[in-house]
Amino acid sequence: MAAITRAASASGRAKGILNSYFLRSVSTTSASSTALKSSTEQSDPSPGITATKEPNIKKFSIYRWSPDSSEKPYLKTYSINTNECGPMVLDALIKIKNEIDTGLTFRRSCREGICGSCAMNIGGSNGLACLTPIEPDPKSETIISPLPHMYVIKDLVVDMTQFYSQYKSIEPWLKTKKPAPGGKEYLQTKKDRLKLDGMYECILCACCTTSCPSYWWNPDKYLGPAALLQAHRWIADSRDEFTKERLEALDDPFKLYRCHTIMNCAKACPKGLNPGLQIAAIKKKEITR
Repeated sequence: MAAITRAASASGRAKGILNSYFLRSVSTTSASSTALKSSTEQSDPSPGITATKEPNIKKFSIYRWSPDSSEKPYLKTYSINTNECGPMVLDALIKIKNEIDTGLTFRRSCREGICGSCAMNIGGSNGLACLTPIEPDPKSETIISPLPHMYVIKDLVVDMTQFYSQYKSIEPWLKTKKPAPGGKEYLQTKKDRLKLDGMYECILCACCTTSCPSYWWNPDKYLGPAALLQAHRWIADSRDEFTKERLEALDDPFKLYRCHTIMNCAKACPKGLNPGLQIAAIKKKEITR
């Protein structure tokens, strides 16, 4: 009988301990949930994009034209709160298209300054919308228009057909007269590879070409900074065996020598390249050819 009493007493104590532990767990979990909820409510859901900041209203005047309308080209002004979008001009354009005017047309792709799709004229200078920061002063109005001296397809989209045709004309690929040794790849020394720096990084955005007055004057004859920079990229390549033929093809009063070293190209390049320097290098090689 005493044994049964002791067992019952032990069982009662065990239940008491379990109940106490359960109550403490519930209390702790509830407190943790409350603290987590409070922390979540106070945290910024997206750094740099908060609804709690005072609105920073910024105006953007954007070039508008559609071939489907008889209306002449015009600038349309949009006002947005830049605290509700990313820091770049492309972020503002996307916000305008998503929330205000779905008919706004522009090109964009990588958003990393790699594809060159979002090239346009921003505040009077050519550049990539994805790499151009929004002017912080809310009082200043940002004017956005297509790349200059190009045929406009719609709004900020221009026809790149001629630009790409000129690029194709310089045959931008490796040309050889004999197969690679051993039937493998064409080898190149590190020193020769370094000669291509400042040329291979070109993303063909056309910012340099459309900022060049010489190209404005003779767009059908002068190849332009981008195409000539790419031409020198293959002329300077130690693996290419058609250097003489490439130089002969460029030895033309308009294709090459319309460059007057105005140097707008170097200023406009979003990758920091200097097409004018490469064009000068081609001219030197033409003299010594």
